Amino acid sequence: MTSHRRHRFSLRRTLYSIRWINCAFLFFTFLITVTAVPAYIWHFGLDGFQIALFLFFFIATGLSITLGYHRLFSHLSFQAAWPVKVFTLLFGAAAFEGSALGWCADHRRHHKHVDHEDDPYDISKGFFHAHIGWLLFRTGPDTPLTWVRDLQKDRLAWWQHQFYVPVAILSGFALPTLLGWLWGGPVAALGAFLIAGVARIVFVHHMTFCINSLCHWIGARPYSSKCSARDSLLMAFFTFGEGYHNFHHEFQHDYRNGVRFWQFDPTKWTIWLLNRIGMVRNLRTVPEERILKAKIAEQEHRLKARLDAHPGPVSEALHALIESARTQMQAALARWEESVVVHRAMVGQRRSISRQERREIRKRLADSAAHLRASLRQWINACAEIPEVPLAA
Repeated sequence: MTSHRRHRFSLRRTLYSIRWINCAFLFFTFLITVTAVPAYIWHFGLDGFQIALFLFFFIATGLSITLGYHRLFSHLSFQAAWPVKVFTLLFGAAAFEGSALGWCADHRRHHKHVDHEDDPYDISKGFFHAHIGWLLFRTGPDTPLTWVRDLQKDRLAWWQHQFYVPVAILSGFALPTLLGWLWGGPVAALGAFLIAGVARIVFVHHMTFCINSLCHWIGARPYSSKCSARDSLLMAFFTFGEGYHNFHHEFQHDYRNGVRFWQFDPTKWTIWLLNRIGMVRNLRTVPEERILKAKIAEQEHRLKARLDAHPGPVSEALHALIESARTQMQAALARWEESVVVHRAMVGQRRSISRQERREIRKRLADSAAHLRASLRQWINACAEIPEVPLAA
């Protein structure tokens, strides 16, 4: 092959690798957001209606991705009534991130091959690739819908997939523009199109992109260091609770990402509220024992890594301290698990147990949990006494 032919072949391959529609859409929505939106605000101001409309569409489309596309359809972490499905499919389309079937296929493939070549947004290929590059450039074959055979049987999800483009345009651009027109005529309609339409799409896009990039880059890995996914309160704040990503990758079918009640996870709170009013059901959760054992196993893994990396054997006194703390922690874990079993039996036989017995069982569970937390902290502190070689993040 001559150099001229090689050049033409290379050029054709480069042009083919570019996802032109994605590039154009992402570029022009960003360009309009940083030029036309400030110009509109400069000339016409920003009133409460435009702010409220932006917030409504931002929350509706953002939650439709995290609650609908992600936790409902991708991971089947709960079951939803048809109004919830319709809402998340309509406003999920308005986020302009593809149909639910296509989005879920990519995401399931990501979980299957995380940090490896077949991961669509593999962070090991660089931050830019994981954040947005995989959408701009074709690095391999597109994810087939065989990854979502179960979802293809869902008539609502299949309908949205077939009519994704008109549904996205109508719900993402036409609806906010119409609401603006009804509120204040042509000027308000233009503002609604620019702010609640275009700018909101850019914000939701990069919120989602951060889950693929920053959530695999910033934070700690308390449950598993097998993959790059990390837990970060900062990222949870910007991603509707998706920032507790290390927990999610270890327990992907749990409807919670922020597993503790105090962790910032608006998606979890919304699912819980919908469950309380009967709109969703069968919320899937991981037993507390599995979560705790995962943290202990990860700590054991880190301890072994520290011992292996240590330049010499640790002192007998330190080794004895670590082993003593581990023995106490294991005993506390066994006692707590026994209390959990008794408590669950009490819940199942509530009517046949006296109030005093129930109070004593709850107190025993609380005491064993407190003792376990203290023993676990003592063990972790003992492990941290190994000098010079720090624990991995």
